[in-house]
Amino acid sequence: MSELNARFRARIGLPENEEISFDSLDRVLERTAFAIPFENLRIMERRTGEITMPNLMHQILDNGEGGVCYELNTILYGFLRDNGFDVALTRGVVYNYEAGAYSALGRTHVTILLNHGGQPYLVDTGFGGNLPLTPVPLTGEVATSRNGAFRIPSGDGEPGEHVLEVMLKHKHNEWKIGYAFDPGKLMTDLAECNDIQHTIAEHEQSAFNKNPLVTKLTPRGSITVTDSSLTRWVDGVMTKEPIDRDRFRLLLREEFGLGLQAPR
Repeated sequence: MSELNARFRARIGLPENEEISFDSLDRVLERTAFAIPFENLRIMERRTGEITMPNLMHQILDNGEGGVCYELNTILYGFLRDNGFDVALTRGVVYNYEAGAYSALGRTHVTILLNHGGQPYLVDTGFGGNLPLTPVPLTGEVATSRNGAFRIPSGDGEPGEHVLEVMLKHKHNEWKIGYAFDPGKLMTDLAECNDIQHTIAEHEQSAFNKNPLVTKLTPRGSITVTDSSLTRWVDGVMTKEPIDRDRFRLLLREEFGLGLQAPR
């Protein structure tokens, strides 16, 4: 067993002797989503470094941190690869509902394509609170998990040939566009993640370099904190309360297991 395989299993609480099959990927995706938060603290604290698999292992598996899409999906990609899955990384462009258009930042979302039985699927653990906790086929067929329904109807080729659509349980009553991606344009080098990271960390229109954000799914909903608010979803009921920076630091430790300092 590779070092990445063993340490990733330890992080998400998966026994070393448990064989992972396609049918058990739902369990892997749930455990990953519950254990590893989506967070931008490295960006906010200007602690970003080169995106390599050893660096991601140190960050996520040694330090117990989370990350954003190019960190979370890249390490999950490595774990799935080491467990014998046919996987590749590809880039997507997120839909911006405030602007009513796809993000001006371009293809800055990193996601995973997995081939099984001659059928391609999308796997994603780096899309914040919109995670499909199951592989989603690229056929338009609806895939469901405990947090909602997901589908990928074919697009029109612009800006990607396929579009992930999301209908979250308790939150949506219609399909919402997540992001577009082109399954024919695979990433061939992790170095692409460094270009993406630079854009996310430095671009004036980036949503992730303005305020700290930490979120993860839970068995009954989700929890999200910023440096000014705490939001919980529990069994479809949302509560939100204001917090100060001291409470923010406390929540990072107590709710997410993060020992990082809040941005100053």
